[in-house]
Amino acid sequence: MPTTRPVIGITCYVEEVDRFPWVGQRSVVLPHRYVAQVEAVGGVAVVLPPRPDVDEVMARAVLERVDGLVVAGGADVEAARYDAAPHPTSQDPRPDRDAWETALVRAAEEVDLPTLGICRGMQVMAVAAGGVLEQHLPDRVGHEAHSPRPGVYTSHHVEPVGGSVLAGILGDLPLDVPTYHHQAVVPESLAGTGWSPSAWHEDGTLEAMEDRSGRFRVAVQWHAEEGECADLFAALVSAATERARLRA
Repeated sequence: MPTTRPVIGITCYVEEVDRFPWVGQRSVVLPHRYVAQVEAVGGVAVVLPPRPDVDEVMARAVLERVDGLVVAGGADVEAARYDAAPHPTSQDPRPDRDAWETALVRAAEEVDLPTLGICRGMQVMAVAAGGVLEQHLPDRVGHEAHSPRPGVYTSHHVEPVGGSVLAGILGDLPLDVPTYHHQAVVPESLAGTGWSPSAWHEDGTLEAMEDRSGRFRVAVQWHAEEGECADLFAALVSAATERARLRA
């Protein structure tokens, strides 16, 4: 475990929460599993809520204080951000998260900050680079294995791409991963963005991507924070530790 623990920023919601006796209290909201995974592998977790004064200057100023970034899961990215009309199943947009996280991932790329995207986070990173999303997977794949029941994580297999950064972390054998998503990145839309596929589902759904030009830029469609394996978080923290050491 590092002597100086790297600080990992994690994106989140600002939502109205009922917490007796308080009703509708504006709160910073993030499933604790993200924090637990970062802490379990030696990182210090800090939460980065959306800001009303968002721009890339502010995003860079915030990222100067952290050594790594997790773009967390959540609601669908607003379809207008990739010039599409919303699908009937699309969730209500969260423009504050969309704007803030887009600014963060662009700033993180500029300064080569180690970054891990999870579920929605992968989609935000793809859209920020010019990619587009498949808005409702069952329309193409004909099943709901990626998200069969509301509010319940399930699992399915993914196959890492041999020789990828992801395979170097998790191995190149099929993996059983926690999943809960009805949208996905359109693989063809990544052409020319710097992102390349690094894992697939057997139905052709892109399950992970990576940008090998950066120190650590990996994104997965599954909910890695819900898994027992912390290897992705450990790889992020390791890269963040090295960046912090070189910066010191």
